[in-house]
Amino acid sequence: MLDTSTVCEAGFLTVSRKRLLAPDGEEHDRTVVHHPGAVVVVPIDGDDALLVRQYRVAVEGEILELPAGKRDVPGEPPAETAARELEEEIGHVAGRMELLCEFFNTPGFCDEYSYLYLATELEETARNAVSAEEAHMQIERVPLDRVEAMIASREIVDAKSIIGLLLAKQHLAARS
Repeated sequence: MLDTSTVCEAGFLTVSRKRLLAPDGEEHDRTVVHHPGAVVVVPIDGDDALLVRQYRVAVEGEILELPAGKRDVPGEPPAETAARELEEEIGHVAGRMELLCEFFNTPGFCDEYSYLYLATELEETARNAVSAEEAHMQIERVPLDRVEAMIASREIVDAKSIIGLLLAKQHLAARS
């Protein structure tokens, strides 16, 4: 890395320009979006996953996806962020939370790193929506045996949800 400069700060995101030296000696500029990281939760209730349908401005439409959120509380462990998001978005507390995987969302231009959890032994609690998006999202039950068909038919197109649902199905099948 030869140089890094901040291009802009926008809410929780920072955009930087990085000047790199390639192996052949040429210099290149790359733009990187810095993100605080995220959590994703696969809440399982019986034979169903609980998903949320919400409007996403970037795609100008509603998407069916797993509960998820930014790691925007300094020092908060990812599992606590996941538990908080589960309560805020779908009004449930998990008796059991298991880390299934960790991944970079879009490493070609962004450093967002996500922790994906399986939440089981769910108990309903008061929904604690803290944002306009959370207040307007709809909770939908998705039978686990329909997941692959819903992905194939493009009813589920969100990458973190596809990863989470398929891993959860595999994990639960191995557990039984």
